[in-house]
Amino acid sequence: MIQQTGDTPQGLGFAISAYFLWGFLPLYMKMLSHVGPGEVVAHRIIWSVPIAAVLLIALRRTGDLMVALRNPRMLAMGCVTAALITVNWGIYVWAITSGHALDAALGYYINPLFSVALGAVLLRERLTGAQLVAIGLAACAVAVLTISAGVVPWAALGLTVSWGFYALAKKQLPIGPNQGFLLEVLILLVPALAYITWLGMNGQGQFLTGDMGTNWLLLGCGAVTAIPLILYANGAKGLRLTTIAILQYIAPTMIFLCAVLVFKEPFGQARMIAFPMIWAALVIYSTSMIRQMRAAA
Repeated sequence: MIQQTGDTPQGLGFAISAYFLWGFLPLYMKMLSHVGPGEVVAHRIIWSVPIAAVLLIALRRTGDLMVALRNPRMLAMGCVTAALITVNWGIYVWAITSGHALDAALGYYINPLFSVALGAVLLRERLTGAQLVAIGLAACAVAVLTISAGVVPWAALGLTVSWGFYALAKKQLPIGPNQGFLLEVLILLVPALAYITWLGMNGQGQFLTGDMGTNWLLLGCGAVTAIPLILYANGAKGLRLTTIAILQYIAPTMIFLCAVLVFKEPFGQARMIAFPMIWAALVIYSTSMIRQMRAAA
């Protein structure tokens, strides 16, 4: 197997496109503020299925999916990742639509540092001094926000923890990212359809009962969910880990800018202290990681 030693233009294009789409996603979700987060997540699942299925058919990789569906262990692992991504999507949609987009940005900023801490605790990976400093700064930033508001920033921590464990579990799933994504949404399809049906029977659903704009936005949830994931999965194949590590900050930065400049969420004194602490932690972490990878190379 040829090891990826440099960045390809195709990989860079795919990855940047994915991160920019994720960065603009709050603008799309904000237009669905009148729809319950559970219903939005259900539509993200339902309409992702045909897109992911068409891709696998075009790539002629459906065989891997069939193997996973017949393997109880892989199916159980798929259920775990499906549950975690559902929780992550639910918290994210709630945060954006309820005026907590800054918490969403904070959660995704903290995530790389949480993943490092998770590796140290669960995988016995050794932390460098710089990584310990970065994690300590992030913990202090969360403490500042907690003390100031009198409550833990649950949305940010929920996004961090759910995505961190999702990424960890995803690594244990022995199939490609495109096949894994289709496996997850297929597992979630029946519960999602059942929930949408229940909402419709109780007169609480917005799909096909509201205005046409809402219907089209809900239908588009599949595209805005599946396309960035597919672009990222293909882009990561053509990029070095150091490049991916830097690019991953594009999305939370754009979410942050949307929250402050577009949604006009308050950026009080506590956040003026906490966010620079997080940014400093990420600079320390990224610099240390890049030096380690260059030394290893």
